Amino acid sequence: MKKMMLGNEAVARGLYEAGCTFVSSYPGTPSTEITQYASDYVSIYAEWATNEKVAAEAAFGASLAGARAFSGMKHVGLNVAADPVFTAAYTGVNGGLVIAVADDMGMHSSQNEQDSRHYAVASKIPMLEPSDSQECKDFTKLAFELSEKFDTPVFVRLSTRISHSLGSVEISEPAPVEPREYVKNTQKYVMTPANGRPRHAEVEKHMEELGDWCETADINSVEWGTERKIGVVSAGIAYQTAREAFGDKASYIKLGMIYPLPVAIIQELAEKVETLYVIEELDDFIETHCKKHGISVIGKAELSPLGEYTPEMLRRLAGDSVPDVTHTITVPPARPPVLCPGCPHRGVFSVLNKMKLTVTGDIGCYTLGAAKPLDAMDMCLCMGASVSSLHGLLKARPEMARRSVGVIGDSTFLHSGITGLINIVYNRSAATVLILDNSITGMTGHQPNPVSGFTLKKEAAPVVNLEVLCRGCGVERVRVVDAFDMEGLEAALKEELAADEPSVVIMRRPCALVKTFKKGSPRTVEDCKKCKACLRVGCPALYTVGELIQVDQSLCMGCGLCSKICRFGAIKEGK
Repeated sequence: MKKMMLGNEAVARGLYEAGCTFVSSYPGTPSTEITQYASDYVSIYAEWATNEKVAAEAAFGASLAGARAFSGMKHVGLNVAADPVFTAAYTGVNGGLVIAVADDMGMHSSQNEQDSRHYAVASKIPMLEPSDSQECKDFTKLAFELSEKFDTPVFVRLSTRISHSLGSVEISEPAPVEPREYVKNTQKYVMTPANGRPRHAEVEKHMEELGDWCETADINSVEWGTERKIGVVSAGIAYQTAREAFGDKASYIKLGMIYPLPVAIIQELAEKVETLYVIEELDDFIETHCKKHGISVIGKAELSPLGEYTPEMLRRLAGDSVPDVTHTITVPPARPPVLCPGCPHRGVFSVLNKMKLTVTGDIGCYTLGAAKPLDAMDMCLCMGASVSSLHGLLKARPEMARRSVGVIGDSTFLHSGITGLINIVYNRSAATVLILDNSITGMTGHQPNPVSGFTLKKEAAPVVNLEVLCRGCGVERVRVVDAFDMEGLEAALKEELAADEPSVVIMRRPCALVKTFKKGSPRTVEDCKKCKACLRVGCPALYTVGELIQVDQSLCMGCGLCSKICRFGAIKEGK
């Protein structure tokens, strides 16, 4: 039976068909839906972990117990998980262990554009890369087989376009997979130096065996074209783009295993075509491999290491004329991302902007607080960095302690902000940290976290008390403020910034898009004075007709923030 599936959905189907029974991940676009879809299968235990390191370690534990296990993450999440992942290459596995990493070429929802293929080389872990939804399912199943055959974790590399594109998938029911027996093996699984040295030798042996396997593996295929002028070596979404650009005239090597890479089939294609191109987005990974083995190819000398490729870019590379199709394309107006109507973060950043504070920011919806007109964030580096960076900022410039704060979301704080807060207390920074508690992981699609009260499987769960947690970290000054109470927040910040010790202000109000949000009455405007002060909060429900402000009743959530901003009382509560 065939079914249309997103790439991420197909990976989840592959987990089910492969007999995977344990999934632990942290949500991160473009990988999030894999775990969400996996949770729909009764035979799979699926959870959201507090961060990617925890998720990878939990998956390793399930593998150690003999189960087939999986962990999914986006590319920057692999940075967090790298510590256990690298060492898991040495220990090897019991039950198969598969790690999906989704790269974000073009930075559609990420702070950098790193190429995760380098992790495969650095960790000595094989990596597969599907080019459509069918391969997403098939390669996931194959990854478990390779993991158990070669005693190694296996990466499956995805990308935004593969993860979020629909494709036809042939589905089947899973074959029975018995969990492997757990046997204590100290030499294999306890990575002291004495045990690690012989395990490194095992890793090198497995990689050599995998290199031999990939030379004849059918997932690395040659597709001969009608002409022998152009040859292309590619993988994943770049292969699909090259096919669209060059059509059936060119010949292709479609690589399914991206590490280790084959040599013989690339050499064969190079000998039979006039020009061999390596089409790969981001870094010159495949190109470097080819040149290392003396294969003449054209790659990054003609193509950018930045962003995504289009068929038009590749046609120009080959010297083909590109038809002028601009007259048939309607370019949509720019639509920059913006905080939702009713978002509890909007009032917080309005106050921070008003007070002209230096703000170390973090990863989440609230990163939009950096955009105009709010313009209330000075940096955003990675998950948890707002807390740690604030400490470093204040140690370097103590005089900034009275006018600097860190801002972090509840999910991000639990992900990697706690250790930074402990560091602030231990090393005595008079730092003020704002935790924006909207009780959900908003940016990636409203996944629950330990303050939400329920799990991925919709089961009731204990709620982490952030106030008690912060006090347990050693912070004595902890207070909670309603995120819509702008006057209360300003007063609280003045008090906490004047204190000579660490403090935490928890801004609490649920996300406007969750079911528990209580929508207020939409606002109306009467006798507008045209001052436009309300527009400084950047609410998309506010718009202008000439010089007058109006409220879009279909968008307004009735939060009342604009009414508090308007000093003339022109914005009133409607029916």
